[in-house]
Amino acid sequence: MFRDPKTLLLLFGMPIAQILLFGFALTNEIKDSKIVVIDYAQDNASKNIIHKLSANPAFDLAESHFNAEQIENAFQKGTIKLAVIFPANFEHNLLHSSNSQIQIIADASDPNTASTLSNYASAIIQDYQLSQLQQQGMATTPLNIDTQIRMIYNPELKGATNYVPGVMALVLLLVSVLMTSVSIVREKELGTMEILLVSPVSPLMVIISKAIPYFALSIFNLTIILMLSYFLLELPIAGSLVLLYAASSLLILTGLALGLLISNSTDSQQTAMLISLMGMLIPTILFSGFMFPIENMPWPLQIISNVVPSKWYYIIVKDVMIKGLGFSSVWKEMLILTSMAIALLLISLKKYKIRLV
Repeated sequence: MFRDPKTLLLLFGMPIAQILLFGFALTNEIKDSKIVVIDYAQDNASKNIIHKLSANPAFDLAESHFNAEQIENAFQKGTIKLAVIFPANFEHNLLHSSNSQIQIIADASDPNTASTLSNYASAIIQDYQLSQLQQQGMATTPLNIDTQIRMIYNPELKGATNYVPGVMALVLLLVSVLMTSVSIVREKELGTMEILLVSPVSPLMVIISKAIPYFALSIFNLTIILMLSYFLLELPIAGSLVLLYAASSLLILTGLALGLLISNSTDSQQTAMLISLMGMLIPTILFSGFMFPIENMPWPLQIISNVVPSKWYYIIVKDVMIKGLGFSSVWKEMLILTSMAIALLLISLKKYKIRLV
C-alpha cells in the first residue's frame, strides 16, 4: 500500500479534500448578496433602516442610485438578488398616520435564496419597528410598517425552477462525457483499433463518428427532460425553445469533446469511466451553482468554477427558460461554451494516436 502513490492519495488526500470542500468552502449560508435600495423618502427613518441593511453580512448594498427600469435590467442580468423600495413621505406617514409601507422585490429564480433574503430584510424592518415602539412608550396608536414582498420570475416559489436547470446540466454533461469516454478505448480493448488505423478514414472522421450517436441520444434526453418539466412539474418555458436547444447542443458538444479527450488519453474503460465520473459529476454538483452559491465560495474556488462547462450552461438555462431572456443576454456564456468545445476537440485530435504503440 505504501509503495502505491495512488492508494496513498485516495486514503489521505480524498478525506482532506472532502473536509475542506464540504466543511469550509461549500455552504448554503447566504452572505454578501447584491441588493439595491431605492429611497424616494430620503428621511431619517429610511436612512436608519438602510444603515441596518448595510450592516448585515448577508447583504452587499450597491452604492449607485437605481430607478425602476434599472432594477428590472439588473434582475435580468442577475447582478442583484434583492431590491428594497421606500415610498415618498415614508417617515411622515409613519409618524402621522402610524402606518407606512416598504416594498421588497426578490429574484425567485432561486427560491431558497429569495426566501432567505426576504426574511432577513423583513426581520431588519421589524427590528426597527420594535425599536420605535419602545421609544414611543404608551402611545395609543402603535406604529406599523407594512412590508410588501414581491417574488419575480417564480411567484409560487417552486423548487423546480432551481433544480431543473441543474439536473439538465448534470444529465447532459454526464451522459455525453461518460459514454464517449469509453468509445475509443473500447476499440483498443477489443482489438478493433487496428482496423480503424489502417482504414482510409481520417482521425477527424473517426472522432465525429464516435460523437454523433451520443449527440443524438443527448438531444433525446433533453427533449424528455423538457417535456417532464413542462407537463409534470408545470414549469413553463418562458424563452425561446430554439435558443434553449442551441445552448444545450453547445454543452453536449463540449461534453462529447471532453469525453473523446479522456478516451484518447486512457488505456482502459474502467479508468476512462472513473475519470469521467470524478471529473464531471463532482464539479457539476459543486461548482455549477444550483446546489451551492458560487459567490459564497472562497475566490480560488470561484476561479476554478469558471472552467466547469455546466456553470455557464446553468446560467443560460435560467436566463432563457425561467426569465425569458434572449440571445443578447446569454451570448457571452454561449461564446464560452463554444470556445471550450472547439479547444477540447482540437486537443482530442492532437491526442489521437495513429499507432497502437
